[in-house]
Amino acid sequence: MASIEFSSVGKVFNRAGIDFVTLDGVDLSVAEKEFVAIVGPSGCGKTTCLRMAAGFEFPTLGTVKVNYRDVTAPGPDRAVVFQQFALFPWKTVAQNIELGLRNKGVPKVERQERVKNAIALMSLQGYESAYPHQLSGGMQQRVAIARAYVLEPEVLLMDEPFGALDAQTRVSMQEELVRLARVNPRTVLFITHAVEEAVYLADRVAIMTKRPGRIKEIIDIKSVRLAEKWDEHERIEDVMDLESFVHLRTHIWRSLREEKGSQVH
Repeated sequence: MASIEFSSVGKVFNRAGIDFVTLDGVDLSVAEKEFVAIVGPSGCGKTTCLRMAAGFEFPTLGTVKVNYRDVTAPGPDRAVVFQQFALFPWKTVAQNIELGLRNKGVPKVERQERVKNAIALMSLQGYESAYPHQLSGGMQQRVAIARAYVLEPEVLLMDEPFGALDAQTRVSMQEELVRLARVNPRTVLFITHAVEEAVYLADRVAIMTKRPGRIKEIIDIKSVRLAEKWDEHERIEDVMDLESFVHLRTHIWRSLREEKGSQVH
């Protein structure tokens, strides 16, 4: 039962009268409450795939379905988290999180309860009245994720959400997202350049070819994670030291290097 389904998807962009084929025959499914990460060389069409699932772009060929319906526009069943936090600087943490609910016409009492729950989910207690400029990058991204979760979307689309963070904050947010994925699972499509991040977070990792992007290989992570009991380790560095993690990471790196050689990052 696929919650997100790409079927023979192709995408052609026209720039100055010249056609550029970005995607060619992409087939990918994401099951309900499954976490799938996409990795691939720069320019291979990873973000284009996510934008089509969000309803911001549309395929030239093939179909993209979310919850068994063709994607024709953005919808309340999907929430998007971008690399840039996109918070309103003149609104407090609580007001930023509440905004989507207010726009949907959710009654005030329900809004307050759902915002309270989202703040607790992302460990933002005590920052309700703070403004974005008063928060670190990691805290701002927590607010952005809370703003997505408060809408209770069936599908969460994340485009390199930790790419703008420093290394230590990024690790902290990865650990936080793993916790969220266990206690409050959603169907997640996650775009990243970081192989370690993909292996640590995802149930499956889809590797794309260089442009025009195709799905080269899909790696099952979840079965290894469960068999090797990764979740018994509280810290990401302990998981990354495991032989099973190293093996998966190395396999994905080698597959990417076949596409881009030394340019892969």
